[in-house]
This record gives sequence, structure tokens and C-alpha cells, in this order.
Amino acid sequence: MTDDTMIRLAGVSKSYGGITVLDKVDLEVRRGEFLVLLGASGCGKSTLLNLMAGFIAPDSGSIAVNGKPVTDVTAACGMVFQQYALFPWRTVQENVEFGLKMRGMPRQERAPIARKYIEMVGLKQAADKYPHALSGGMKQRVSIARVLANDPDVMLFDEPFAALDAMTRQVLQDQLLSIYEQSGKTIVFITHSIDEALTLSTRMAVMGSKPGRIVQDIHNDLPHPRSADVQLSPRFVELKRAIWERVQEEVTRSMELAA
Repeated sequence: MTDDTMIRLAGVSKSYGGITVLDKVDLEVRRGEFLVLLGASGCGKSTLLNLMAGFIAPDSGSIAVNGKPVTDVTAACGMVFQQYALFPWRTVQENVEFGLKMRGMPRQERAPIARKYIEMVGLKQAADKYPHALSGGMKQRVSIARVLANDPDVMLFDEPFAALDAMTRQVLQDQLLSIYEQSGKTIVFITHSIDEALTLSTRMAVMGSKPGRIVQDIHNDLPHPRSADVQLSPRFVELKRAIWERVQEEVTRSMELAA
């Protein structure tokens, strides 16, 4: 593992019920990189993310985060799920503090840390509200703030904006880019959307299915910060076409195998 490698998967395979979900996946993610995993449903994207987090173990191969082997759930990775998983009886402030509280940090120390990240995600005025009073987009921002407060080496996002309307999704994409630029965190993000992948990533890995594997690895050279009109640029269209052709090829292949 090189000094700037944050995540390394070597020969990672995983099967369920005799079906190979991932087959000998090799992947390195550099420190400070924003990697988007892109692919059709069933290609093993979420399985790959859960392996990185230590929620499940590979059948073969090895996984390391920040130079340490992943053998169990690791605090080095913080996960943001599609579902918000907030405690309804706790305020925004209390939800964001929760991980720090579980680590035994005194309230006088954890409160300002939580406030910092609540402000970073634009929810300063909602710190004392309960989840039932928040929109879906606001709830997801609380989830992001909670992960940031725990200061993991890596942030893992499992299609966090999939359930949101298009306008809210765009706003949260912009906010996530801002958070990424401020925090310098290493991020691995799952999506089905090529537009979202191009908007957010510094690098994209397209996954093929049956069995899951990396079939295309693309450096995203679109300029930062990503303005709203980047999607109109010739380079955006060029990258989108190249990715779509490969994704379409893999989806067609998957359908033929299922026939």
C-alpha cells in the first residue's frame, strides 16, 4: 500500500447462496479522493461498501483502510445510508452528538463539535428541532453531520440522495461538494446516476454485474468548483457518453445471462 492509499481491496470475493456477487475485486482509493461507484442494480455496489465498513467479511481477499486490515466494523469508516436512521426522540444536536457520547466524550466537549458540523451542513437554525419537523433533505444533512462529527478517515455513502426530489438532490449535491472541499475527507459514494457521478466525483469506477467487478476506471477531470453549467460543457457530455456506453453494455450482458 502506497503512502497516499486510504482504501485497498485485493482479490476480494463475496458470494450469497451460491451466487458470486463480487469476484476478485482489486481497488485502491487514494487519500482525499471522491470515488463514485456506478453501475446497474445487483452489480454488488452496496456489498462492496459494506465490506469496506466491516459490516460483512469477504469470502476471500483482503481489505485495508488507512493501512489497517478490516476484520470487523471499523470506526475508520462512517456510513451515510439512503434511509436516515435518526433517533426520533433526539434533537438534531443530540443526534449529531450521539457517536461522541457513545465514545464517552463529556457533553461540554462534544457539543461544540456537533455545532460545528451542524453549521457546516446548513442546519444551525434547526439544531433544537426533532426529526419529525425536518424535511427529507434536512434529515439527510443531519446524517452527514453525525458522520462528520465522528471524524472517520473515510465517508461511505450508499445512494444517500436517491429518495429525494430532483431540486433537493441538486442542493445536497452542491452542499456535499462544499463539505468535501472543506473537510478533505476520502469519500466513496454509490449512485445509479451518471449525471450525479460526474457532478460529484474526482474518479469513477463502473461496475459490471454477474459477477460484480470493476470494468472501467475513469479520472474525472471536470474543473472544481463544479458550477451549475458544467453539465453543459463538451467534456461532461463526452464523459457521460463513454460511461453510458459501458453501463449499457453491462446491463445488456446481465439481461442476456438472466434469459
